[in-house]
Amino acid sequence: MGRGPGLAAALFYGALAALVLLGVRDVLFLHEENRCSMSYMYEYPEYLKIKLPKKVSRRYTAYELYLYGEGNYAKKNKNLILTGIPVLFLPGNAGSYKQVRSLGSIALRKAEDIDFKYHFNFFAVNFNEELVALYGGSLQKQTRFVHECIKAILKLYKDQEFAPRSVAIVGHSMGGLVARALLTLKNFKPELINLLITQATPHVAPVMPLDKYLTDFYTAVNNHWILKAQDVRNLTTLSVAGGFRDYQVRSGLAFLPRLSQHSSALFVVSSAVPRTWASTDHLSIVWCKELILATIRAFFDLIDENTKQITEDPKKRMSILNHHFVRHPAKFFEEHSDIPTELKGALIWIKIENSKWTYTVYNESDGKYFMFPLSNHRKTYSHIHCQNSIMNMCIFYIRTLKYFNVYSLEGFDLSWKAELLPSVKVVTLKLQDYPSLSDLVVYVPAVNGNKFTLDCELVKEDSRTVQLPVTHLFSFGLSSSKIVLNSTGLVYNVQLLHFGQIYQAFKIYIESHCHPRRKTTVYRLHIPWSHEDSIIVSQVPSLTEISAKLHIAQPENDSTVAVLNIYSSSNCQYQVTIKTSFSQVLGQVIRFHGGSLPVYVISNMLLAYGGQLSALISTGKIESSDTEFRNHHISILVILIHLAVFPVLDAIVLNKQDIWFPLVSVILFLFGTGIAYWGGILFSSSLWLLSSLWLALTRPSELPKDSKLMTPRRAFVAILLVVVSWTTCGAFAILIIYLHYMFKLNSGRNLNRKILTSTDNTVNTLRMHITIIHLLTWIVLLSLPSFIYWFKNLRYKIRLDPDPYRTMAIILVSTLGILMNASTTKVKSSKLLKIAAQLPLPLSVAVVAFGSMHLYRVPYFVIFSLLLHVLCCIV
Repeated sequence: MGRGPGLAAALFYGALAALVLLGVRDVLFLHEENRCSMSYMYEYPEYLKIKLPKKVSRRYTAYELYLYGEGNYAKKNKNLILTGIPVLFLPGNAGSYKQVRSLGSIALRKAEDIDFKYHFNFFAVNFNEELVALYGGSLQKQTRFVHECIKAILKLYKDQEFAPRSVAIVGHSMGGLVARALLTLKNFKPELINLLITQATPHVAPVMPLDKYLTDFYTAVNNHWILKAQDVRNLTTLSVAGGFRDYQVRSGLAFLPRLSQHSSALFVVSSAVPRTWASTDHLSIVWCKELILATIRAFFDLIDENTKQITEDPKKRMSILNHHFVRHPAKFFEEHSDIPTELKGALIWIKIENSKWTYTVYNESDGKYFMFPLSNHRKTYSHIHCQNSIMNMCIFYIRTLKYFNVYSLEGFDLSWKAELLPSVKVVTLKLQDYPSLSDLVVYVPAVNGNKFTLDCELVKEDSRTVQLPVTHLFSFGLSSSKIVLNSTGLVYNVQLLHFGQIYQAFKIYIESHCHPRRKTTVYRLHIPWSHEDSIIVSQVPSLTEISAKLHIAQPENDSTVAVLNIYSSSNCQYQVTIKTSFSQVLGQVIRFHGGSLPVYVISNMLLAYGGQLSALISTGKIESSDTEFRNHHISILVILIHLAVFPVLDAIVLNKQDIWFPLVSVILFLFGTGIAYWGGILFSSSLWLLSSLWLALTRPSELPKDSKLMTPRRAFVAILLVVVSWTTCGAFAILIIYLHYMFKLNSGRNLNRKILTSTDNTVNTLRMHITIIHLLTWIVLLSLPSFIYWFKNLRYKIRLDPDPYRTMAIILVSTLGILMNASTTKVKSSKLLKIAAQLPLPLSVAVVAFGSMHLYRVPYFVIFSLLLHVLCCIV
């Protein structure tokens, strides 16, 4: 009778766990392949340790400052007579100071190419590879040390002719956050840094909020940058995210939303960076050759020829960063103006009267000017579009056709309006924006020995823009939207209507055919409210698949539309089909909310624990935790209704980050139910295997006698562990008491397996302890990063300070010292049992309400429930 419902429940919870695994698979494995090239050193890298003041060295014993060098350059710098521009690299979580070598080496090669007219000195901080993304207690210390490093670096240049007054900073991961935190220091002068580039830095919130020090640090930094914006007005900030390959720090966390209102901050995803066009994982972002080249080119363009240092003009700095990281016109950066340029040279002038024109040349020994009169086309067409395969093509417009001689006239340079894409350079000009434009001139220089194609056409925007509504989230990929484009032009814009939420994910299939020859087509998924475009190059004919999902949701006050740009050739046909990708929807849920899944698992475990205590009251018998999930589906239903009607309090924070969507708490709770159910089964099975191994090794012969809850020996062990938690690390004491509990449970369980006359009370006690130790396993996992941090730094300091788990460890050690010796016999007769059985339901709601964005709060709810259990053993 019970097997049918039990099997149905197992299948249901198994399906939920399978959905979680599908989402995890999408995040970890179903992304684009690594398209980054490795950056190599031409000479052996050397790291020269910079001697800091003794006071600083004594205060920060674990930290160091290094200067990067190679070959002769490293030898020249050993006497620390530096004449370059200082750049400081800050590694991130568990990062090494040696990661600076990609930036330093490529910058050195670039300086050699210009005979060291300008060059950079790259410094790097050694943070001892601390786990600052998981333990926030050392972030403030790192920030203060970086301040000392900046002062020490600037002192190295004090006698130079062009002595720098500021330092540029490149921060990877948490190193970027430490750099931003410099402005929160009381004695820090904002003018000491004028440029900050962060790589895959989680600016918005911590990836895993495992302790209060981490969340408080984030709050202090972000509040300072918002409330004291004047401190960052002259600081230019560039945040580069890695895209979907970076599953450690999702790109949305790298966004600086409030700073985007100012002109001093810029956010880009590496897949949208010109000449990179590739997603990077969390580590490759520091060595991706294409991205490092863009960074170094920007650094050299930022140099002021007069001061030999980075320019102090914030507008110019932002223009250069936009040039290299947002829209690259396929030409060297230069400050352009509205001053007309005289078009000279004994070149051929060709007048083009047609609205559509193609020019293909295999070998051109002379440059040409192609002139497009526009006066007669303004009423018919709205835009002019050109694209070509030669990068140094120049575009001019002419207000009045005023000839000075047969080969000379004045024009205004529009080449800055062009945009570089893979294998093609494109420009689209809106005629209405240039009311005085009479002619468009395209200059094509001589290209001996090369083949190139130039295409231009006058277009009407409405005829090249089509709308394609995306499919509904719950269509599960069974339905699709489709459109066919019979292309006679060069560019099409497919607007993806109703696509703007982070939980949406689609697959776009583009089937293309061209006649008469094989051609190259560029597809760009353009997201207008953030720089997170993705670009794919395809050979036609082909079937191309594009994943469409977002890093940042569309702001409420934004009316723009996501667009699929197709840069085509004439005589091509494209069939565009879009359908919901259910697996990628699951991936988006895990990507944005996977860090809070432990909260929902523990919430379900508390329900199972409360169900066991309730069963002890009603039947006098405790079922296993997985059985309790089936028996207490009403409690689960109550919580689901509560979460659907009353969103969790942490949703306020999530909503500010634009990652909260309807019913997400319900979905996550169901996912947590599946994980808790099958996790409980796997946990019990693991204990069974361990107990079998222990039985084979020890061969116990009799059951232990019923003992007291507390004996002098047990009291001594508890006091010893309290001392351990106070003098060393709280997480260490938690781990010891957990292993002691496991050992006691396994040994006791083996005895009960061997003696077949076990009583119901013995079985009840074992099942209760298994559930408790399963809950404790999650507490140990949440506190483990603090233990690892403490263990790695033992050679510097025995006591972890500050310790986020010290108080918790003292309470938990005292509680478990009693609880691990408790049996259900004493609990069953307690006056407090009814309260203890009812408490886990509101606690499970509270865990979700207060713990989703603050994981460090979760163990306290579990401990409160266990404290009441201890009182049941006493009262």
